[in-house]
Amino acid sequence: MPNHELAGVYVAAITPLRSDYSPDIEAIPALLRFYAGRGNHGALLLGTTGEGPSFSPSERIAIYKAATAIKATHPDFRLLAGTGTPSLNESIDLTKEAFKLGFDGAIVLPPYYFRTASEGGLLQWFQQLIDSAVPEDRYLLYYHIPGVSGVPVNLEFLRKLKQLYPTRFAGLKDSTGNKDFAQALGETFGSQLAVFTGNDRLLSHALEYQAAGCITAMANFASPQLRTIWNAYQRGDKDESTQIQLNSWRSILENYQPYAPTLKALLAKKYALPRWPACPPLIDLPEDAATKAYQELFTAETI
Repeated sequence: MPNHELAGVYVAAITPLRSDYSPDIEAIPALLRFYAGRGNHGALLLGTTGEGPSFSPSERIAIYKAATAIKATHPDFRLLAGTGTPSLNESIDLTKEAFKLGFDGAIVLPPYYFRTASEGGLLQWFQQLIDSAVPEDRYLLYYHIPGVSGVPVNLEFLRKLKQLYPTRFAGLKDSTGNKDFAQALGETFGSQLAVFTGNDRLLSHALEYQAAGCITAMANFASPQLRTIWNAYQRGDKDESTQIQLNSWRSILENYQPYAPTLKALLAKKYALPRWPACPPLIDLPEDAATKAYQELFTAETI
């Protein structure tokens, strides 16, 4: 059974943009309804796939506000906010605002500018953030993506945070793609830490080691398959054939990084969503590459 009330399948949402690269606020509720209708338990706004660090604090807050409209039609759809920045005060303000608006959780990057900061300094940063911004009935997840942030953490750091904040520090999004680390998290913390894998290829493996679910870019189109695997594990079953299919899609998608412009192109081609641009420094996927990715992924009409 789920090991945390946030457990489930989450889509790392793209961010709709206008031609001037400002957020297309009016498009966000419809996009979230699309995600909800495809089996996602919830969505992460302004993560890596959502180009979060590209936007100002005021733009982020406007996106958070627009996202809450999903609750009117899908009250159980959960909202997670990407709120981490290198600035402690800015991260506190964004996290406070997300929770004030009713978000269920915040996913926080470490302060990624000072990559050689001590573990003690990093722990102090998160203590200040949690003490100042996370209510007793809400949750913070650490966003572990050292390949992007440049700030790795170890199991002992996570243990210290969990001891200090046994409820408010819920767990982490593990985007290392490291099978051994996923296993170590389960063996060390069991169900006490809500772990969400960021790699579709590791979903079944992570669930075997008591992960709470996943938060992935590929859930933009593969959420029915991710949900099938998650549901099977809640029944004590496995779905190896669906996991094999996810592995194949993931291998294809990894050839078209970064994911944000690729997914914007694929969603437009597959589901007739608007072709939203990516925000510089990312650039839109060229049309020939978008067609090639679409053909490789969707030749077998199974999604």
